[in-house]
Amino acid sequence: MNETELAIAVVKSVILLLGGAITIVAYRAYRRAGDPSLRALGAGFGVITLGALVSGAANQFFAVPFETGILVNSIFLAVGLAIIMYSLYMQR
Repeated sequence: MNETELAIAVVKSVILLLGGAITIVAYRAYRRAGDPSLRALGAGFGVITLGALVSGAANQFFAVPFETGILVNSIFLAVGLAIIMYSLYMQR
């Protein structure tokens, strides 16, 4: 593993930890408040976090080309951001 691959693995791990924490906090807030927009917010961050995990694992463990990993991550990011945008415009 070269320095760039190590740096990517470290950053993906940080994204996984922070994204997971945000997802859990949003879910707990939803359970406490019952506001569906908080559930959608958590789902959006969950999708983004899952994208980081899937693209990183695909590259490290399944020899998926780097460009394909970036594409997969970008798709998850776009979907997650769309869900977050939806959560901000939801009406109760």
